[in-house]
Amino acid sequence: MTEPKPTVAPIYVRALKRLLDKEQPDGLYLLFSVEMWERFSYYGMRALLVLYLTATVGGLGWSKEDAANLYGNYTALVYLTPLIGGYLADRFIGIHRSMVIGATLITLGHFTLALPSEKAFFIGLALIIIGTGFFKSNVSTMVGQLYSENDRRRDSGFTVFYMGINMGAFIGQIVCGSLAEDPRLGWHYGFGAAGVGMTLGLIAYLRNKRNVLGTIGERPAERAKRTTDGQLPATAPLSREEKHHVAAIFILLFFNVFFWLAFEQAGSSMNFFANERTDRLVLGYTIPAPWFQSINPLVIILFAPIFARLWGWLAKKNREPSTPVKMATALWLLGFGFVFMVLGASNSDGGLQVSPLWLIAAYTFQTFGELCLSPVGLSMVTKLAPLRFASLLMGSWFLSSAIAHKLGGTIAAAVERIERGEVFHLLGGQADFFLIFVVTSGVGGALLFAVSPIVKKLMHGRA
Repeated sequence: MTEPKPTVAPIYVRALKRLLDKEQPDGLYLLFSVEMWERFSYYGMRALLVLYLTATVGGLGWSKEDAANLYGNYTALVYLTPLIGGYLADRFIGIHRSMVIGATLITLGHFTLALPSEKAFFIGLALIIIGTGFFKSNVSTMVGQLYSENDRRRDSGFTVFYMGINMGAFIGQIVCGSLAEDPRLGWHYGFGAAGVGMTLGLIAYLRNKRNVLGTIGERPAERAKRTTDGQLPATAPLSREEKHHVAAIFILLFFNVFFWLAFEQAGSSMNFFANERTDRLVLGYTIPAPWFQSINPLVIILFAPIFARLWGWLAKKNREPSTPVKMATALWLLGFGFVFMVLGASNSDGGLQVSPLWLIAAYTFQTFGELCLSPVGLSMVTKLAPLRFASLLMGSWFLSSAIAHKLGGTIAAAVERIERGEVFHLLGGQADFFLIFVVTSGVGGALLFAVSPIVKKLMHGRA
C-alpha cells in the first residue's frame, strides 16, 4: 500500500513533518496526532487507577492486592480486545470505520468515569475496553499501510509514531494527575479530562482523514480482489513464506510477554513505590505520584528522534540489527532498569523515603528498552503479516501484551507477601519483588538472542 497524494495537509501535520522527519508521509503525522490524543486519555486515566481504587477519601478504599488485580485484569482486557477488533476490521467493517467506532466508545467511557458513581466507574471501564479493541490494533495497521513492502522508512516511521503515543502519555499523566490530586477538584475531573483528549483526537481524524490518508483503511481486505501487489482474498491459503512470517511473529510475540509483564509495573507496584516510598517534596512542593509515570513518555519524546535516525542511518549502511536482536537488547535494558528499583527498595525498607532519582533512573533505562522493542515490534508485524490478516495479526501482537498485563498484575498483587518473605527470601523486603523482573528480563533477552538466527531466517530478509 502506498501513501496517498493529499490535497492540503493541515498546518499541524506540515509542522510535525518539518520538525521530526521530512521523509515520512503526511499520513504518518495525522495518525501521530490521533494516537497522541487516544494515549492521552488511556495513560491519563491509567495513572490514577490504582491510586483511586485504594484511596479512602474520594476513592473506593480497596486493598492494594485487589487494586493490583483489577489493574491487571483491566489492562489485559484492553490489549485482548484488539484481537477481536482486528478480525472485524479485516473481514467486515474496515480499519477506518473500526477506528471511528473505537474512538467514540473510548470517549463515552471516559466521560462515564467522570460521574461520581461506582456503577458508572465499571461501565466506563467496560466502554474503554470495547472501544480500545476497535481502535488500538487498527491505527497501527494503518500506519503500516503508508509504506510499500520494502520501504526502509518503516522502522523510523513507527519510531516517530511511537513518539506521538508518548507525547499523549506524558501530557495526559501530568494533566489528569494534577486534576485528580487537586483537593478542589478530585478524581473524576481527572477521568473527565481523559475524555476531552479522546474527543480532540476523533475530531482531528474525521476532519482530515480524506485529504491526508485518501482511501486507506476504508475497504475490508476480505472483500478486496487480487491487487497489483499480489495480495489475495482472506480465503486463499498462506504460502510457505507467509507461514514462516506468521511463525516469526508468534515467536517474537512470546518474548513480548517477558517485556510487558515487567514494564507494566509502572502503573501498579512502581506507582505505589512513588506514592509511599519516594521523597516527593521538591522546593516545598509535593510532586503528585502519577507524575513519575510521565518520566517514561518524556524520555521517549527526547530520544525517539535519536533512535529513529539511528535505525535509518544503520539501515543505509546495511548494519542495522535484526528485529530479534533489537528486542533482546530491549529486554536487557529493561532488566538493568529494575536494578535501580532493587537498590531503591533496599534503601527504603524500614519506612525511609528515598530519592526520586531511583525511579528516574529505572524509568529511563526501561524506556530505552521500550524504544528498542515496541515501535520495532509494531513495524515488524506490518512487514510480515499478509495484508488480508494485517489487523488480526496486529491484534495477536497486542494479545501477548494482554497476557503480560494479566501476569504483571497478578505478580504486583503479591508485592506485600513477597516483601514479608512469604513467597521466597533472597535480598529481603521489597527488593526481592523487583529482583523478579531483573531475572525474567535478563533470561528472556538471553533466550531471544540465542534463537535470533532462526527467527531472522523465518523472516526471509524482512528482519
